[in-house]
Amino acid sequence: MKGVSPRVKRVSARFNKANKETHTLFISMSRRTKGLRPEKRRGEISSFRYVEEGPEADLTVEAWGGTLGEAFGNAALAMFNAITPMEGVEQRVSRNIEVKGDDLGALLFDFLGELLYINDTELLVFSGFDVDVDEKGITLRAECRGEPFELGRHEQGAAIKAVTFYDMRIARGEGGWKIRVVFDT
Repeated sequence: MKGVSPRVKRVSARFNKANKETHTLFISMSRRTKGLRPEKRRGEISSFRYVEEGPEADLTVEAWGGTLGEAFGNAALAMFNAITPMEGVEQRVSRNIEVKGDDLGALLFDFLGELLYINDTELLVFSGFDVDVDEKGITLRAECRGEPFELGRHEQGAAIKAVTFYDMRIARGEGGWKIRVVFDT
């Protein structure tokens, strides 16, 4: 990854080595549990990966899900997993978010941007998302669960400054939805 900061290289390498660049997480649907240990989680399997061929000094993520809401939630998981590894983030605090956009790209941009704003202003890190996207009305409702970042307990990862529209892709395929989004780091 030529031109990428050492911290982003470490984050990308650490999360991409699992299952040949695929990092699989379980999203809790029924109860709060510590970390994201699959053996203790119930719910659907959700996936994302960090892409190395993206723009230099940025973080490119691909996320997918059976529904558009799952794919949006997995993009958010990937973003927060880069900020601080999910394993140490408990789901003690909940925030409900509603977003409306002009198109699906603007909806994703605004959703992730709102999450970054909450992270920047309240120092909350999220590890669980239930996202519902209305494709026709281009609206999103999400319940986001996490906790305040604590320096002694949580590991610092990449500093994500912003969501970008650069190379953003949202597509429906045979197996569900796939999203590609680039973060400015």
